Amino acid sequence: MLDVYLNKILKSVILFCNFAIEMVVISKSILRDFGEDHPLAIEALNDWYHLVKEADWATPGDVRLMFNSVDYVGNHRFVFNIRGNRYRIVAMIFFNKRTLFIRFIGTHAEYEKIDVTTI
Repeated sequence: MLDVYLNKILKSVILFCNFAIEMVVISKSILRDFGEDHPLAIEALNDWYHLVKEADWATPGDVRLMFNSVDYVGNHRFVFNIRGNRYRIVAMIFFNKRTLFIRFIGTHAEYEKIDVTTI
């Protein structure tokens, strides 16, 4: 009986650890909505989303290892180039909460009109 109980605890710990490793991305619907208006971006956005979702980042350096063109612009904000720099995503990353908030997605021209440090 004790073995069964210990196995259940071990399985739940393993499941929790696997769950805790995933990055929470808020929100995929922003990517989906943008893709509806920019169908050429859909594949690149999906690729970016899946890489980020499975990421195990603890520092800005970890982000750069996965995306060598990412820029840290301060105030927890990172700028990702999507589809050969045609599109940009500005996201806030909170490493201690394993959470990424998409603050902006747009074309390169739209990106030039925003203040990335406050958006």
